[in-house]
Amino acid sequence: MARRGLLALTLLFWATLVSAGAPSQAIGPVELERAFGDIAFDEPVFLTSAGDGSGRLFVVEQRGVVHVLASTAPGTDRGVFLDITGRVSRARREEGLLGLAFDPGFASNGYFYLYYSAAGPRRSVLSRFSVSGDPGAADATSELVLLEVPQPFSNHNGGMIAFGPDGFLYVGLGDGGSGGDPRGNGQNLGTLLGSILRIDVQGASAGAPYRIPPDNPFVGVAGARGEIWAYGLRNPWRFSFDPATGDLWAADVGQADREEIDLVLPGRNYGWNTMEGTNCFLTSDCDRSGLEPPVVEYGHGLGCSVTGGYVYRGAAVPALSGVYVYADFCSGRIWGFRHTDLGVSGPVHLLRAPFQVSSFGTDARGELYVLGFDGGVYRFVGDPAAPPATPTPTPAPPAPTPTTASAPAQPPASPTPTPAQAAPAPLAGPSPEPPAPTATAAPEVPLEGGRARGAIIAGVIATGAGVLSLLYLVRRRRLGH
Repeated sequence: MARRGLLALTLLFWATLVSAGAPSQAIGPVELERAFGDIAFDEPVFLTSAGDGSGRLFVVEQRGVVHVLASTAPGTDRGVFLDITGRVSRARREEGLLGLAFDPGFASNGYFYLYYSAAGPRRSVLSRFSVSGDPGAADATSELVLLEVPQPFSNHNGGMIAFGPDGFLYVGLGDGGSGGDPRGNGQNLGTLLGSILRIDVQGASAGAPYRIPPDNPFVGVAGARGEIWAYGLRNPWRFSFDPATGDLWAADVGQADREEIDLVLPGRNYGWNTMEGTNCFLTSDCDRSGLEPPVVEYGHGLGCSVTGGYVYRGAAVPALSGVYVYADFCSGRIWGFRHTDLGVSGPVHLLRAPFQVSSFGTDARGELYVLGFDGGVYRFVGDPAAPPATPTPTPAPPAPTPTTASAPAQPPASPTPTPAQAAPAPLAGPSPEPPAPTATAAPEVPLEGGRARGAIIAGVIATGAGVLSLLYLVRRRRLGH
């Protein structure tokens, strides 16, 4: 019996070594197809569902209109859910209605939230609205302003808002604009600019528009704003939560060289404007200590403005299961990678869209959509004809370290850049054009630490210890102990 147990543990030992080096599931291939028939929108910048079981989708137009689609079926009915164009500033190309989030209790309370640009003075506004007596239309007079942030310049407005799995509202803000962060907002914890915020909006009122969660990392830190969850960001153009893991992923638009994807952790400093991606920005050499590197970055040979996406958890496209999908606005290139405890698998170049990719969105089933400034909304479908590309895993980032929390018109600058080009024909599939041969599509960035090696070593040690323990017991048994 003991010999059988020893044999089983020995096989497990070798299985650990083999599985640790096994390649991950392939990513892709995929295609895009036009969703909703010929329905087109005016510069769509976001799509989401209400989470109320209705199956409806909502599309945000930058000019200040929210449309509602009755279902995800082609040719579905479209209506205007809300029109606040009279309140939204479009004085510059990056301003507008930029964010929409439905309250986790929307089905019962009818609340949803918008983030938009306003003028006189220039500012970003976060407001709560509610539906009218007609569930297919919002009440434009119901606005409750929760937060107004002065904007020194017209660009780098951020604009993404989303509820996390903890029920709190997360808000993305750019560094205030211009170029190079002239006011140093990215590294200043005393301003909300250049940060992702985390606030509690439940029970909001005119006198108490939001509360600061007591476990936010900078609560009680002298000179810091308690709303800040993470900072050192230039212009986070779209972030999202992985519904399976709760991980927060953000795309940060670069200045003149690097575009990046970040895994956002509480209290972390993502480097801007000391760094742009993994490169020093202000000087040729810089102090990188305490700065969080991106998980993935790419250079401006492949595009000029990153558009953040989602980790795909739908069922229609198995080739994207667990893949974080993102794009470049200017080049239309779309990539994907998987992130696990063993590292990053990918990125893989999925396809090249013949339009400017302004945003992504998901429906209630987790299916992923691509929005273009050609006015179209597209969905992913599998491509059975093309062979899959199997990426190679790369080392993972180090385990998170505790934060010092208290208890309680330059193209690269544009998250929502230039006006749309003439609308192309509906996509039939991936573009045959690969990334430039002298550069890799969204090159992997080797990260500090050795979690991949550590996981393998830990597994080997643990299995080896089990084998030794069993040998010891067998020996004791033979000796009569």
